[in-house]
Amino acid sequence: MSKRCDLVLQDQDKLSVFPAFFRVVGAKVAVFGDGDEAYAKARLLRNTCAEITAFAPAPEADYAAFLSREAIAIDSRPFCPELLEGYSLVFGATGDNAKDRAIVEAARALKIPANAVDQPDYCDFYTPALVNRAPVAVAIGTEGVGPVLAQMIRADVDRLLPPSLGRLGRLANSYRAAVEKLVPRGAPRRLYWRSFFKGKVADAVEAGDVSAARREATRLLKGVVAEKQEGRIFLVGAGPGAEDLLTLRAHRLMMEADVIVYDALVPQAVVDMGRRDAERISVGKRKGCHSKSQSEINALLVELGQAGKRVVRLKSGDPLVFGRAGEEMSVLRDAGIAYEIVPGITSALAAAADFELPLTLRGVSSSLVFTTGHDLHGDVLPDWARLALSGATVAVYMGRSVAASVAERLMQGGLAPDTTVAVVENAGRASRTLLHGTLEELPGLEHREELKGPVMVIIGDAVAGANFALSQPLRMGANAAQETVRV
Repeated sequence: MSKRCDLVLQDQDKLSVFPAFFRVVGAKVAVFGDGDEAYAKARLLRNTCAEITAFAPAPEADYAAFLSREAIAIDSRPFCPELLEGYSLVFGATGDNAKDRAIVEAARALKIPANAVDQPDYCDFYTPALVNRAPVAVAIGTEGVGPVLAQMIRADVDRLLPPSLGRLGRLANSYRAAVEKLVPRGAPRRLYWRSFFKGKVADAVEAGDVSAARREATRLLKGVVAEKQEGRIFLVGAGPGAEDLLTLRAHRLMMEADVIVYDALVPQAVVDMGRRDAERISVGKRKGCHSKSQSEINALLVELGQAGKRVVRLKSGDPLVFGRAGEEMSVLRDAGIAYEIVPGITSALAAAADFELPLTLRGVSSSLVFTTGHDLHGDVLPDWARLALSGATVAVYMGRSVAASVAERLMQGGLAPDTTVAVVENAGRASRTLLHGTLEELPGLEHREELKGPVMVIIGDAVAGANFALSQPLRMGANAAQETVRV
């Protein structure tokens, strides 16, 4: 396989185009063709201020009527390269592939971006499906591979955006200079615009009362200017790692944050969902590779808060479940820095969903324990272990490293060796691995070196109600691992 092919395979999740908007005020755009293809391009261009010329020797009736109605210039001369002089964009839409290619090649020779309909190799740019709320525009592109899909998405987006959005955008533009002069950059300015576009200003514009919208925008501006900007820390649960399990509130705050401070267990794809120009700081707390101690993280949050920053402290799962949020909240309280907790889906719940597993089951288990299993020391069983013996479902976080000790102590305490166990690596993610077995088979989990991600272990009689169709037996995995070692 060629190096180029290797590169394409590696970058399948990347666009082959850079989305951008051409500035066409005063620009001349040429559309070649007489039929439906040229008509479609001219209609799309009519949403802009471009100066359009239709090179159409014999336009079809509907197209001719449109050109006349919109006062678009018609040039009936047959194509020759000299016709392209002075144009900024060119469309080959004649319906004849060879003619369109010739038009594009001539345009390229003059360094003019060109587009040949339905010929991706002869397109320097693609025309999107457009939702027009001028000056707001939403362009949907599929790199030329799915025009029908783009139109379907356009219809969905069109329904979502109110017709008044363009008027709201124009009103915002009239306030832009005042906001840039009076409101500090960063969080204060973003919060002003968020309130502008989502609050009473937008409601008044939608109701058609522009005067009321202006009064509310001015009141809002005065309030932001008078308000002293203070730092605020948001302790946010990132969930188990799947981007679509992040809460809407968490995503909104990430889009407003000045700084995102994140743990090693939070996938990069989730971190990337934050505001593009937010500062990102990895604090990398993970077993065996602590890039920052908890005290250093605490000091960092205080420093950022005192600097007036809006900070998202992004934690895997839920911040209040084994997330050491208690220590961070205590430090922030002592420093007088405001904070807020944003819950996330904790890994135990994601793991149960992966297995279709009832964590509580009427008549079988009416209680649930979350534990790390790291407190199995001494002769006395911890409270959670005694609860397991009485029928509670136990969810063990970071379960691979403590699997043997958990199984041993629970069996010593009297829990049946054949108690059902479910194991999930990377709970809630597409890359998850599901294993099932019994308590006596659980110790073999510690030797499963292929499990690199976070592992959740769920133990209890209720686990027997899970769906094991997509999971592998623990014993089979343990035997395979032993065979590998023997070989």
